Amino acid sequence: MDTFALVVTILVALFFTYTNGFHDSANAIATSVSTRALTPKAALAMAAVMNLAGAFLGSGVAKTVSEGLIETPEGSTGMGILFAALLGAITWNLITWYYGLPSSSSHALFGGMVGAALAGGTQVYWHGVLDKIIIPMFVSPVVGLIVGYLVMTAIMWIFRNSNPHKTKRGFRIAQTVSAAGMALGHGLQDAQKTMGIVVMALVIADVEDYGDPIPLWVKIACALMLSLGTYAGGWRIMRTLGRKIIELDPPQGFAAETTGASIMFTTAFLFKAPISTTHVITSAIMGVGATKRVNAVRWGVAKNIVLGWFITMPAAAVVAACAYGVVHLAFL
Repeated sequence: MDTFALVVTILVALFFTYTNGFHDSANAIATSVSTRALTPKAALAMAAVMNLAGAFLGSGVAKTVSEGLIETPEGSTGMGILFAALLGAITWNLITWYYGLPSSSSHALFGGMVGAALAGGTQVYWHGVLDKIIIPMFVSPVVGLIVGYLVMTAIMWIFRNSNPHKTKRGFRIAQTVSAAGMALGHGLQDAQKTMGIVVMALVIADVEDYGDPIPLWVKIACALMLSLGTYAGGWRIMRTLGRKIIELDPPQGFAAETTGASIMFTTAFLFKAPISTTHVITSAIMGVGATKRVNAVRWGVAKNIVLGWFITMPAAAVVAACAYGVVHLAFL
């Protein structure tokens, strides 16, 4: 039964990674596709490959997820908590995907972990949740907005006397690099979140010891599922990010992607903080768009997106807590 529970939990974790991939593929490529810098198929293929590569760049985020947010629960109750946490995250991912809302898969997972842990009587490290999740959740979009605005302002000043047609063509080529950087950062951040969950499951099942390095097969499995999900594509969300917030041109797309990628690499390597790629790229697009004129950004759409960010963690927590109740009654 223990082995069966472990296998089921790992499979559900990998399915979560898959939903994360198609939910968040828009983050990496929506701007490149909307400015016609890349065709959708080429953009998705590139994003899938870069997601795969990014997953192997570090393990700091995975360590935060597996050790810094909740006490590692034990036995069948512990496995039930992880299973319920993943169920809460997957449910919220599918709901927001259906409605085309670019909510955060990361915060759905964290909300699921907290909700399931509270329902299962496991200790939540609130200082870790505050330092690594809540504070970055508020700070990273503000940084994305400001840096996006400044990067775009700098580009406009540097190329102020250039031929607009040539400049746009140049930035269309440059966007292939910035989109690749965005996808690499997405792999670095999001594949590691699932790695952290799988490592927790292995520790609960006594297959791994607390603090052991992440097994290679876990890295490969999580990276592959994220890439496959990315290649499946999240077209509903891509329309929201690429067109509904603001109509982007290639220089703006480059500025937004460069901003997003820079923030993701900085937070992963310096702070080991699992931030939301969705929050960062959406706020960067808003910042870049505001350089045209403030009312060029469709703030009504932006308001709905931001509202989605704030309800993601509580909503996933409630679903996960309910899921734990069902699992507890049925199996524990």
